[in-house]
Amino acid sequence: MKQAEFLNVVMPFKDKLYRLAKRLLVSKEEAEDATQEILLKLWSKNESMGEYKNVEAFAMTMTKNFCLDRLKSKQASNLKLVHSNYQDEKTSLQTQLEAEDSVRWMERIMEELPEQQKMVLQLRDVEQYEFEEICELLDMKPTAVRVTLSRARKAVRQELIKKHSYGIG
Repeated sequence: MKQAEFLNVVMPFKDKLYRLAKRLLVSKEEAEDATQEILLKLWSKNESMGEYKNVEAFAMTMTKNFCLDRLKSKQASNLKLVHSNYQDEKTSLQTQLEAEDSVRWMERIMEELPEQQKMVLQLRDVEQYEFEEICELLDMKPTAVRVTLSRARKAVRQELIKKHSYGIG
């Protein structure tokens, strides 16, 4: 694959790679490093790229595995799941504070989920992947993906209900 072809194939989904890395790693810098590392690995596999029927799925799997390896390493023992809060300058300060509080609660709740539930929830609800794509990325059967997603959503819902009903009743 020539450089121009490679760029046309890989660049459209590089932001997804970054968002997945950012979801799994603690900082923008870590996510940027991970994304750059994955792009370099993809470039080194450039000649054999034609073998993969879905380059994006392959790249997402590489990103997931790279980030999980990074999280497991001793040097990264203090990394945790994070999420960006996209702000709209037109919203009121009160609305922004409420949104930030909600994001912090979601981060805390998602930190407590098992790794597989975090991944399925991220890929389906944040990245908007189809179930078939998630099955391929995580090497899971469709039923397992649906059950995992259902359990993750239920756990999040229960924790949010606890948070919002605390001190009432």
